[in-house]
Amino acid sequence: MAPVVPVLGLVVAAVAVAIQVLSGTSAAIAVVVLGAVGIGLFSVVARSVFFLGKYNQLQVEGFTERTCINGPCVKFLNPLSFRGAKIVEAEQLGTMDYVKVKDAVSGQEKVERGPQLLFLGPYDVVRNRGTCTTLSKTEYVVVENQMTGEKINVKGPRSWFPTTAHEVASGAKQAIALQEDEYIRLKDDSTGERWVSKGKDLLFLEPSWKVEGRVQKAWTLKAFEYVRLLDSVTGKVTVHRGEKTVFPGKDEDLLDSDKLCAIDLKVDEYVKVEDQVTGDVRVVTGTDRVFLGPNERTIEGAKKKAVQVDEEHAVLVRDTSSGQVRLVTEKKLFFPGKDEVIEEVRPLIKLEDHEAMIVKDKDGNMNFHYGNPDKYQSSLPRSFFLQPYSEIVQLWWSSGLRRKNRDLKIQRFDCRAQYMWFEFDCRTSDNVELVLEVTMFWDVKDLPKLIRSTGNLPGDIYNQARSQFIKHVAQVTLKEFMEKLHMVSSSIHAEDKSFYDSRGVTIHSLEVTRYNCAEQRTSEVLQQIIEETTNRLNRLSKAESENEVAIFKMQGEIEQGKLMTELNVLKHKQAQDDARVGGAAEADRCAAFMHGLVDEVPKLEDRMTMWQVLRKQDALSVVSEGGGNLYYTPNDVDLSIRTEAKA
Repeated sequence: MAPVVPVLGLVVAAVAVAIQVLSGTSAAIAVVVLGAVGIGLFSVVARSVFFLGKYNQLQVEGFTERTCINGPCVKFLNPLSFRGAKIVEAEQLGTMDYVKVKDAVSGQEKVERGPQLLFLGPYDVVRNRGTCTTLSKTEYVVVENQMTGEKINVKGPRSWFPTTAHEVASGAKQAIALQEDEYIRLKDDSTGERWVSKGKDLLFLEPSWKVEGRVQKAWTLKAFEYVRLLDSVTGKVTVHRGEKTVFPGKDEDLLDSDKLCAIDLKVDEYVKVEDQVTGDVRVVTGTDRVFLGPNERTIEGAKKKAVQVDEEHAVLVRDTSSGQVRLVTEKKLFFPGKDEVIEEVRPLIKLEDHEAMIVKDKDGNMNFHYGNPDKYQSSLPRSFFLQPYSEIVQLWWSSGLRRKNRDLKIQRFDCRAQYMWFEFDCRTSDNVELVLEVTMFWDVKDLPKLIRSTGNLPGDIYNQARSQFIKHVAQVTLKEFMEKLHMVSSSIHAEDKSFYDSRGVTIHSLEVTRYNCAEQRTSEVLQQIIEETTNRLNRLSKAESENEVAIFKMQGEIEQGKLMTELNVLKHKQAQDDARVGGAAEADRCAAFMHGLVDEVPKLEDRMTMWQVLRKQDALSVVSEGGGNLYYTPNDVDLSIRTEAKA
């Protein structure tokens, strides 16, 4: 604001100076002085006139108070009535705008909301500006009156403006939409009350309400499903079966992890159910559908299969009330009673002809079952069920070439003859350590005697054979051992007959199948000896083979000569027979020729000459048909050579 008092002082001073000047100066100077005074007066008037538009407000600071003048108007202020003034723009509030205004003098607050052109009062101060909160159909805000502490819900759809300056709204919150099968647990903090709100609903939480947990699904139960709910306050358990949708109470929770399926029992199934309050047990057999009660539980696991007792299977049952055990062999579908426990399903033990088994009864007696009772003169059956309190006798025999590990379990004894292999060390009289591999062919003749005398037959046989071989091999040198190997084995076999008889075993043969020296150097020498012996045997075999081939060849030539002689004799005989036949035929021809020409050629000499000529003609015909040459001697051709003179 322009100060008014200094301006008035200048105007008064200027007027005084002008009067003094005019009284003693010229007219020109007076005009100048009066002009200056006029300018000063115009300036004062211009500062007192204000032109206000529609959006303007004049704020005047008086000497004692402050005033506001709203446009539009032209306002002239007494220059002597104010210290200053200024024009400000009014605040334009939109449809969704609001401001909180406080009167600085009275302290009162109010809310101005749009749409409007806001002209503030002389002492008004804007504390806060904001926009309204727009709420959809599923939204709401919690409005708190900071003066009274009261809270209320404002639900959509609407636009919320504070009605008083003391109202504060929370951010927009989403209402909880519950479907038909949903629920949520709520608690009122002001009263402590708890309840369950079920769908279908759009839930707007009151300011004092608190959500416990989250939105959960109710349990939709099929015909074979059920749930058990536990009231955490009273401890009561309720059972709900399908078909329906189940919502829990305010203090109820699932007793089990989830909804349960009824136990569906087939014709050969059963389940044991115990009432945990009374301790009673009931057995439910198929076909049925079992829903557990509030205090019931299944024992021995879930449902079980009944035992089909037939020719091949029996069942061992223990009565827990008396502790007695019985074997059920009656052919039926067996369901145990409420105090019975199935200990074991026992198969029918069937022995083949060569098998035997030992069963120890409850008194410790040994019963020997054979696959062929007639052969062993036994009255016990070959097929049987193991009776209560009886057990199959098991023997642990040693295994391996040196029988170090006693890990071979024997339940069924093989009574057939079989092989057993051993390996042990021994020394000859010339201190050569040998490793022998021995094969034994044996069988069991008396099983009761075997059981009474030993629990590890292979171990006993191995130690006895090892002892005997050490004793006998120590009495011979390596060379003698190699030459008399079979005799050593035979003598050991013959000496130990009583040892094997005492164990019910018969040894059919005992043979050393392989041996070698334990020391590498000795083994190499022995290998050389063996190789040389082998080479010598190979050479002898080769010579024998060559001799056999030569003899066979000679025998072949002899046989061939005999056959050639016989062939020549046959050929000679055949030639004689042919010549005899040919001569007889030729004689017959000649005789017929001679006899036929008797009348025409009476002389015998002439007929013979004719015959010879015909024979020569036959010879010439034969020669002419072949590739031969004909030569004539002078005796055959009558030639004469002469020389005639020339005329």
